[in-house]
Amino acid sequence: MDLVDLILEKRFLGQEFLTWLWFKSEEQGGTVQVPGVGDVLLVFEKHMLLEYGEGDAFEKIICQGLQAELNEARTGLRMGKKLEQARIHLVQDEYEWYMTLKASMLEFRSVKPPKTLAEAEEGESEEALEGRLLERIGMLETATRTVDELFRVFLEIRTSPSGWQAELARIRKWIHKSA
Repeated sequence: MDLVDLILEKRFLGQEFLTWLWFKSEEQGGTVQVPGVGDVLLVFEKHMLLEYGEGDAFEKIICQGLQAELNEARTGLRMGKKLEQARIHLVQDEYEWYMTLKASMLEFRSVKPPKTLAEAEEGESEEALEGRLLERIGMLETATRTVDELFRVFLEIRTSPSGWQAELARIRKWIHKSA
């Protein structure tokens, strides 16, 4: 089996993770307790991409709108479509990130890190510029680590037979809640 086949075979795991994150974002007001990180606030916003089918019968559905209008995406889940991409607002401590997460490869797209320092000024020293760049890199690393930790929590639940069955029952109830 080559790498492409392996990725296609295992893409369901990223889709389940993204669906689980969406569920968690609505379960307790969006707050998820992550061991070693603390409370993380997740809000799914404006844009979701769902996929369905294979080969010639493959479909992509884009759901856009305000958070309250994401019922169309939940209807897609009820119909068996898989969440492949979503726009997420992530808050940890006093920092906020906006990002798009693509499920199949857990790929980050269009990440907007928090503003932490003042904007660059004309004639700024190289040290100040380097400091701002390093701080931005640190903010991106923090967001990556946070999503990695959320994925770790998901995998712990997903690989626990009794834990996953209980979580899956709650997810199914959530999906059908607004039907």
